[in-house]
Amino acid sequence: MRVILATRNKSKLAQIGGIFTGTPFHVVGLDEVGVEGEVSEDGDTLRANALIKARFAWEKTHAWSMADDTGLFIDALSGEPGIHAARWAGEGKSTEDILAFTLAAIAHVPLARRTATFRTVAALISPEGNELFFSGSIPGILLVSPRTACQPNMPYSPLFVPEGSEKVWAEMDTKEENEVSHRGKAFRQLRDFLMEAHVS
Repeated sequence: MRVILATRNKSKLAQIGGIFTGTPFHVVGLDEVGVEGEVSEDGDTLRANALIKARFAWEKTHAWSMADDTGLFIDALSGEPGIHAARWAGEGKSTEDILAFTLAAIAHVPLARRTATFRTVAALISPEGNELFFSGSIPGILLVSPRTACQPNMPYSPLFVPEGSEKVWAEMDTKEENEVSHRGKAFRQLRDFLMEAHVS
């Protein structure tokens, strides 16, 4: 059965699609189902933004639709950038620009105090329009300098070491990342709900 993921980000599509490997569910992106246009993520919470994106896909297809929103909450910056993690360097900035902005913002913070938490909320909408939410989080630390190049559209991937690991996100393969990441936790719950509900 097809489940639409409200994204055009190929890296995210591959990552989340991997969580559904071996299940009856086939994850497809907006481009694959011919959904055009963009949606404005103007909610004030992760939950609100995830729902905005999922509803955008659902309104065009009335099929099972899902989306997520993720925030990075840096303790030394009083929780910034929070839900604005993708945009706090300014609109239209590149992945590398966001990484550089983040490094400058925490340049004064010693390594031991560079603690941060990634949080994800995933929204799922049924063909009938019922809304469900799933969440995941992972604490970790931000390094003083990037260990690798950024993954596409993932500015924190060479910098963030999740708790219990010695690798940054960018050093992990998809399977490793899904096992420990905030997004993996949220979407495993979503997947398990679909499996247990025997959705068809």
